[in-house]
Amino acid sequence: MKMIKAVVFDMDGVLFDTESISFRCFFEAAEQLEIRITQEAVYGCFGLNEADGRAYVLRTMENEYPGGTFPYDIFRKKLGELFEEELQKGVPVMEGVRELLIFFKEKGVKVAVASSTHYRRVMRNLETNGLTSYFEQIITGDMVEHSKPQPDIYLKACEALSVSPAEAMAVEDSPNGIRAAAAAGMVAVMVPDMIQPTEELA
Repeated sequence: MKMIKAVVFDMDGVLFDTESISFRCFFEAAEQLEIRITQEAVYGCFGLNEADGRAYVLRTMENEYPGGTFPYDIFRKKLGELFEEELQKGVPVMEGVRELLIFFKEKGVKVAVASSTHYRRVMRNLETNGLTSYFEQIITGDMVEHSKPQPDIYLKACEALSVSPAEAMAVEDSPNGIRAAAAAGMVAVMVPDMIQPTEELA
């Protein structure tokens, strides 16, 4: 393997234990609104920015809500409220994250975040947990037209770090993230969280 000059981390499910919270909130929002959403629609959203997530849910729920009639905007509002309530209780840092960031800093490896989440939420999570100083660049879903599984966000992160994708590693937990990193030409590392790796991802 070529010398790795930079490591780019996904946020949810990699730096912070938020995927399980998000998963619960998806189904709680649907239950409160008395609408149906499938596990496929929920899992497929992991790693997508808001625009791509909306398109994916409408497409996936087409059989039950034909013609794009799934009430996505109402659902997303309720989901956001529930998720925000959970985040107010604190966002747990994933095991080993601090040690890994210290290790890379000592080795002079450039480090960035590439998250499909909005910039404001990414910064709040990093600042609350005292991790901001470890990251040279922070690239978020609202900075690119298409998020994961398209490579845009990772290509932008590599450009911001002034390294070629072949010299960079991406640390991910979702299929969409792994596909994005691979499409960008990076070394892709999956840390399984809510979703386990398949033969295709391997």
